[in-house]
Amino acid sequence: MDILQTIFFTLIALGVLVSFHEFGHFWVARRCGVKVQKFSIGFGTPLLRWRDAQDTEFVIAALPLGGYVKMVDEREGNVAEEDLPFAFSRKSVWQRIAIVAAGPAANFLLALVAFWIVFLAGERGLAPVAGDVKADSLAAQSGFESGTEIIAVDGVATATWSAATRQLFGFIGTSGEIPFTVTYPDSTIQYQLLVPVDKWLRDAEEPSPLRELGIQPPFELESLSLVAVSEDGAGYAAGLRAEDRLLAINNINITSIETFINTIAASPGSSVELLVEREEGQQLTIAVTPRLVERDGEQVGQLGVQLSSVGRYPEALLRNIDHNPLSALFRAASETVDTSFFVLESIGKLLVGELSPKNLSGPITIAKVAGDTAKSGFDNFIRFIAILSIMLGVMNLLPIPVLDGGHLVYYLIEIVKGSPVSDSVQLVGYKVGFFMLMGLMVFATYNDVMRSF
Repeated sequence: MDILQTIFFTLIALGVLVSFHEFGHFWVARRCGVKVQKFSIGFGTPLLRWRDAQDTEFVIAALPLGGYVKMVDEREGNVAEEDLPFAFSRKSVWQRIAIVAAGPAANFLLALVAFWIVFLAGERGLAPVAGDVKADSLAAQSGFESGTEIIAVDGVATATWSAATRQLFGFIGTSGEIPFTVTYPDSTIQYQLLVPVDKWLRDAEEPSPLRELGIQPPFELESLSLVAVSEDGAGYAAGLRAEDRLLAINNINITSIETFINTIAASPGSSVELLVEREEGQQLTIAVTPRLVERDGEQVGQLGVQLSSVGRYPEALLRNIDHNPLSALFRAASETVDTSFFVLESIGKLLVGELSPKNLSGPITIAKVAGDTAKSGFDNFIRFIAILSIMLGVMNLLPIPVLDGGHLVYYLIEIVKGSPVSDSVQLVGYKVGFFMLMGLMVFATYNDVMRSF
């Protein structure tokens, strides 16, 4: 059932994105006087087809992993004499630019509308206040302590945890110092803290900047349980079972997941006493000796269990922002622009090696995220569609032949030189671009598969 739901919501997301993108091309082409022969959502066997009054064939096909708008174009074959005035190739270069750019523009517009719908319901974010600060971490060494609030990163205000994380992303792969503006508990005085980094997180997969600095959010743990216990692990041998609730370790109540994990990791070969609760309120004291394993080049203790936590963030640190339709629109526009630059910056970091290529995701990850966001609520799914639409828009504007951005480059060259780029040059570019995209897709899919193991 989970697989079917994931497939369903993935098809919904892709269908919406492709439809908007192709409709952008279609709508502007019609306005520029180009005859559109076919508007297809998907490839392969047509499931549904019809024609409108202008003799455009609309098709919904069996494989909804893309789409296309077919226009009358002399480059693609003979054109009837009466259709020549309506051919794409006969339009001015500025009209062709408008038609090609309309697809990505439609994706940005879709993102704007989606974000607007989300922000109409208001925003809720966690204040960037440090909960636990790991001892000897970069943050601790630079002056962070529990309760420190991040006011700004590199001079940019950060009202929420996610805003601080996004701002820190710009420092991934760089060397130097990250400038923080902070306040300490029970004080309004602002201080400047400088955190030194060297090729920071350049090789990290799915980096979490604040956590990597050693800062954890202020999470109030309510319960910590075992989801699964490996039968060949130290925990099972000692008597731990799935659904056990962990209450205390070495006679100290468990109030933090990190504290529990760190205690186990620091105790390879040494007995640890756990107080656990089973069904019907039965409490047991179990002595377990974590087994020695090597993790990231270090020898640590391991129980062979999978944890599940229930908790909440302090209500006082949750910030609510209400919006009216106009303020929601401005906020949506800001988020669309910020996310677009974020995606563009991510691509740039991948190209120059400041971000690990392991972060490149393909169709499997997209499908998984589509399913997960749909399960977590309508607003999260809408936000996911907005972000994916921006990614599609930005990617299509990259100057790679076969993409919209590649066509735009050819048209800009045409404006400069006063004549179109030759068909032979364009053909070579399209072949190179196609193989680049196929290689990128294979690599991204490989990353998806490897994440599953």
